Amino acid sequence: MHPRGRPGLRPISALGLLAAAVLTLSGTATAAPGAVQATTLGAQAAQSGRYFGTAVATYKLGDGTYAGILDREFTMVTPENEMKWDTTEPSRGSFNFAPADQIVSHATAHGARVRGHTLVWHSQLPGWVGSIIDATTLRSVLNNHITTQMAHYKGKIYAWDVVNEAFNDGSSGTHRASVFQNVLGDGFIESAFRTARTADPAARLCYNDYNIEDWNAAKTQAVYAMVRDFTSRGVPIDCVGFQAHFGTGGPPVSFQTTLAAFAALGVDVQITELDIAQASTTAYANTVKACLNVARCTGVTVWGIRDSDSWRSGENPLLFDSSGNKKAAYNAVLTTMGGTATAATKAGGVAAGADRSTSAAALPSAFRWSSSGPLIAPKPDATHAIAGIKDPSVVRYNGKYHVFASVASASGYNLVYLSFTDWSQAGSATHHYLDRSAIGTGYRAAPQVFSYAPQRLWYLVYQTGNASYSTNSDLSDPNGWSAPRGFYASMPDVIAQNIGGGYWVDMWVICDRATCYLFSSDDNGHLYRSRTSVAQFPNGFTDTVIALQDSDRYALFEASNVYQVQGSDRYLLLVEAIGSDGRRYFRSWTSAALGGSWSPLAASESSPFARSTNVAFPAGSWTRDVSHGEMIRAGYDQTLTIPSCGLQYLYQGLDPAASGDYNSLPWRLGLLTQTGAAC
Repeated sequence: MHPRGRPGLRPISALGLLAAAVLTLSGTATAAPGAVQATTLGAQAAQSGRYFGTAVATYKLGDGTYAGILDREFTMVTPENEMKWDTTEPSRGSFNFAPADQIVSHATAHGARVRGHTLVWHSQLPGWVGSIIDATTLRSVLNNHITTQMAHYKGKIYAWDVVNEAFNDGSSGTHRASVFQNVLGDGFIESAFRTARTADPAARLCYNDYNIEDWNAAKTQAVYAMVRDFTSRGVPIDCVGFQAHFGTGGPPVSFQTTLAAFAALGVDVQITELDIAQASTTAYANTVKACLNVARCTGVTVWGIRDSDSWRSGENPLLFDSSGNKKAAYNAVLTTMGGTATAATKAGGVAAGADRSTSAAALPSAFRWSSSGPLIAPKPDATHAIAGIKDPSVVRYNGKYHVFASVASASGYNLVYLSFTDWSQAGSATHHYLDRSAIGTGYRAAPQVFSYAPQRLWYLVYQTGNASYSTNSDLSDPNGWSAPRGFYASMPDVIAQNIGGGYWVDMWVICDRATCYLFSSDDNGHLYRSRTSVAQFPNGFTDTVIALQDSDRYALFEASNVYQVQGSDRYLLLVEAIGSDGRRYFRSWTSAALGGSWSPLAASESSPFARSTNVAFPAGSWTRDVSHGEMIRAGYDQTLTIPSCGLQYLYQGLDPAASGDYNSLPWRLGLLTQTGAAC
C-alpha cells in the first residue's frame, strides 16, 4: 500500500469512471462460511484458540518419520522424561538440562510451545532425594530444584506441571506417601506452587494427575477440594491436568462434568497425557468433544506420536500406527474439532509414495471465486474523518476473527482494529483506532498480524516510511500495542538502488523452521526479501535481495502475501498487479522454499489468481478491483499456514464509479470464497 498519491501512475480518474460516490452498506451481503477447516491437528485446534500437543523423547528426534509428524501436527510439546528430577538433578546441586534443551530448542524452532513436566513427583527421583529425612534440608532442596529449573527455562515454558500425582487411588482421598509428604506434610504442594510463582510469574502453574476424570470418584473430589481451597486462599494455581489414560471404553460419562466443575473454580483445564487402548474412534472423539464443550479446556496432549512410541505400545493406543500412518482415530479427532479428514500419510504430510515435489498439487492452476458484498466500511468519529478502510490483515483466534486494517483520508493513514465471531457481524463491529495506543499518530499503514510462538507475543507489522512493528501480549486489547520499532536502521541498499520513482511498501513477515523472512515491494516491479534467524527475530534482518522482478512495474506492483500451504512443503506467493484496464488484481507463484525461486501458478492477466473476471458477485458487482488483502489462515502463528483448498481472501474493493485523490477513495472490505475446487 503506497504512502501517498502517485504522480505518473495510470490515474483512476482517467479510466473512464464516472462521478465519485461513497459506497454504502445498504446492499445485503451474501453469507460467508465460518472458520477454516484445517487438515492437521494443531492447525484445527488453533481455530478455537486451543493447542494440540504430544509427548516427545529427545532420542527420537533424529527419526525422520517421528520428527516429520511432530512438526506437522502438533503445536505443544511435553518432554516425556527429560525434565524429571532424575534427569535434571541427578546429584544434589548438579543440574543437567541438555536432553530437555534439545526438545525445547526443537519446539521453538518449529513454532511449538512447551509444557514443563514435571517439577515435583514421587517417582523418577534420584536416590539422594528419597534419603532425606530432615524437613529443613528437604524444603531447601525442593525450593532450589524448582527455582533453578524454572529459571533455566524462564520465558520458554507455557505451563509447568508443578506437582504430579500427589493423591492416592481408591476411596481415601488422602495424599500419596512420598518423601515430600512424609517429611514435609500436606503443605508441600502449596509451598511448591508458591515457589514456582516466584520463579517464573508468567508461566501457567498446573496440578496434574490420573484417575481424576470421573466426577464421582473420591480421588477426583479430593483434588477438587484442594483446588477449591487454593483458589479461595489465593494460592497460585492456574490449571489442572487430566492425564486421561483410558481403557477401550474411553472417558467416563461424567468427564465433561468434571472438566466444567474444575473450570468453574477459575482455573484452566487440560487433557495432558491422552491415550486410549485400541484407539477407539468413538472414545477419542468423545474425549476431545468434552474438551471442546468446556470453554476453559485449553488443549489436548496425546502421550506419544506412534503406537511404537507409547508406554502402552501393546495396546496400540495412539493416533498414528507404528509406521507413522494416520489411524481412523486421527480422522475422528480431526473431524470432531471441525477439520477435514485426509488419507493416511507419512511424516512429511504427503500421501505414502507420493512425490513431495508435487505436493502443492492441491492448489489448482486456475481459480474461481464468489464474493460477498462489502462487509466492512469506515466508521468516522469526531477525530477520525475516514474515507476508506483497506489493506486488511486477519486471524481467527479464540473463536473470533480479529481484523487490522488501514484507515485512509486526504490527511493521511493510520490503523484500526475490530473483532467479531461471524462475518455477518463484521459490519456492526466496534472500530478501535490504534493511534490512541502507543502506536501513535502519523503515517502507519498496511498491517500484518501474527502470533510469534517462540516469544508468545503478537506482532503487528506495518509501514511507516520504514518497516516497523509493535507487540502485544493480548490480541484483543487495542491499547496493549507497544510503540513502533524498526526492523532496519534505514532502507537496505539494494532497495534504494532499484526503487526508482516508486515507494517502499507492504512489509510481510513469514518464518519457516529456522529462518524468518521479510518481504517488501517498491511499486517499481521488484519484490525484496531479507532474512534473520528464528532465534534472533525481530532483530538481525540482513541479506536483502530481489526475490522476484518484472520489467512492467505494474505487473509486480505491491501488496505481496506469502503463505505456507498446509500439509505440504510448498509456499504460495501473491502479488497485486494493475491490469491493462487500470484495475487491481492478484497474480500467484509457488516455491519449495521461502528463500528459493518462484514458479508461476496463476500469474497472468488472462489467468489470474483473483480478478473481477474470475469472481462472481451474487450480491451485485460492487467492485471491479480485487486489491490488497489477506488469506484466512488455518492458524495464527508466524508460519502463516493456509489450507490447500476452500480458500478465503479478505480484500479491499472499490465502487467502480469512484474517482479522485487516491487517499480519499472509498475502499471497503469484502470476502472472496473459492468455488469449483474439488476439496
